[in-house]
Amino acid sequence: MKNLIEIRWHGRGGQGTVTAAKVFADACLSGGRHIQAFPEYGPERSGAPLKAYNRISSEALRKHCPVLNPDIVVVVDSTLLDGINVAEGTHADTVYLVNTNKSADETKQKIGLKDNQKLFCLDGTQIAIDSIGRALPNSTMVGALAKISSMLSLDKAVDGVERSFGKKFSRAVIDGNLSAAKRGWEEVKEV
Repeated sequence: MKNLIEIRWHGRGGQGTVTAAKVFADACLSGGRHIQAFPEYGPERSGAPLKAYNRISSEALRKHCPVLNPDIVVVVDSTLLDGINVAEGTHADTVYLVNTNKSADETKQKIGLKDNQKLFCLDGTQIAIDSIGRALPNSTMVGALAKISSMLSLDKAVDGVERSFGKKFSRAVIDGNLSAAKRGWEEVKEV
């Protein structure tokens, strides 16, 4: 793993994007890494676009600003591709993880994928509906990100989800989120 990995998340209020960034960071922290997880939003209503950020490093983090040149871009809601430039500030090796049920070609075109950049997709919303009965793809995206980033094992990702949701929700909700994280890991594909 590179010493410092910077991740930018794009989602909408109410989808669990900020929670996903925090869960992923906490799981990395339990693996002995230094982490940052923080959102960027104001008093927007549910459904409004937002960003969240992660920094994961083997060394102490001294930088405290938004992620401007992400190594990984996670798009939790693919409808954002129609109005938000998710590729802003990316570099030649940026990796994209997109929750979508659209074709790979359509998704690549909307992002404006460059030659060396990789795109991973899955239908995280459908997985969430199947697993927890609601269109909250955050746990699914944590599982998928763990796999494509190679920063976490499936067990560490699932443990992170369980720790985060363990004291807040019923066992059925926790189990549904664990299932969603596992399916995210299993079903994410490079396209």
